Amino acid sequence: MQKYSVFSLARNALSGHRNWSRAWRSPPLKDQYEVVVIGAGGHGLATAFYLAKEFDITDVAVVEKGWLGGGNIARNTVTIRSNYMRDESIPFYVKSVAMYEGLTHELNFNMMHSKRTMVDVVQTWPKLRELRRRQLAMDIYGSTYEQISENELRSRIPALTGGGPDARLPVICGMVHTDAGVNRHDAVAWGYARAADALGVEIHQQTAIQSLIRGADGHISGVETNRGTIRAKKVVVAVSGHTTTLTETVGLKLPLRTMNLTAFVSEPVKPLVDVIVNCPDSGFYFSQSDKGEMVIGGAPDMGQSFRRDIKQNVFEDTVTAMLSLFPSFKKLKLMRQWGGHLDIAHDASPIMDQTDLPGLFVTAGWWGGYKAIPAGGLTLAHLVAKSEPHPLMSSFTLNRFRHLDFVMEAGTTTAR
Repeated sequence: MQKYSVFSLARNALSGHRNWSRAWRSPPLKDQYEVVVIGAGGHGLATAFYLAKEFDITDVAVVEKGWLGGGNIARNTVTIRSNYMRDESIPFYVKSVAMYEGLTHELNFNMMHSKRTMVDVVQTWPKLRELRRRQLAMDIYGSTYEQISENELRSRIPALTGGGPDARLPVICGMVHTDAGVNRHDAVAWGYARAADALGVEIHQQTAIQSLIRGADGHISGVETNRGTIRAKKVVVAVSGHTTTLTETVGLKLPLRTMNLTAFVSEPVKPLVDVIVNCPDSGFYFSQSDKGEMVIGGAPDMGQSFRRDIKQNVFEDTVTAMLSLFPSFKKLKLMRQWGGHLDIAHDASPIMDQTDLPGLFVTAGWWGGYKAIPAGGLTLAHLVAKSEPHPLMSSFTLNRFRHLDFVMEAGTTTAR
């Protein structure tokens, strides 16, 4: 793998940047691998990388029906945080946030990581009580969260001019999560792809999975693609909203439902906000990108859906809520909008497990799975290599649905 540095940049500048090596290969597709990872998004690529790096499993093919990094990893608001409620969740996300902070060095690829803090704007007393409870749980695991006054909140976010004492939902105070940050989603996908390729992993784009294949012994035996059959001892499904589409090809049903989550981006403007702003009582959040765009997200569609566009009522509700607190934003012009479909478990917590079909592994149910990519890839690689859950993910297996051991995280996810 070619080393990226200021020296290689200067050296290649002398040749007009014509001598850079390819970031990853496009090798011929073989008919058999030890592991097939379905999905070249963040979780799939990270899993392949850690399988090779941590467990020396390099006979791995990552197959993607479209282009690398073109799925949900390209359809999110790149927020990275660990402000969760449950004892099972917080350590995992603390680990993932820490891994993100070192990812540029680990992958030798600039993630453009910005640890810029998330500020929750609190507008109701029940929400404040909930967030204070979350603060006490987070303190146990070293995740930062603290309350600030309304005056300090408004000084940190000068554009917050709405929500006065006469408003329907007046601003009460704020909660500050200093560990939160953002980075570049393309860089995460490209960095993991490049590093995995350098360790021997093969990446195959434009390779659509038509069905999973079960052997005569009932075990997984491979996948059927638009380019032919691929045999494998182990198959990993990391496809977000299409998980059930694939598992049902072998008669496997999972406790998931697919929903659409939308976001939109404004025209670039001069710097207005240097933190991630979350308004859980009003149901929207946003941050300002390095290019000056406002990256805005709201609530998900109410019903199950595989759509990837935005519903007008979701858009209107989000914009109305945002303008009630940030009235100056009414002058912003929107540049683009998108939707991503994600599969959600009954308790809004992820599922990472080997299924009842031996050799078939799933990682699914990630509500906002972008923040979980590094730790998600590491723990899934551990599961695939050792056939036992990583300690950080031991509570997130399918067994919790059999025994009603739910990890209820709905209160910390549905507004993000």
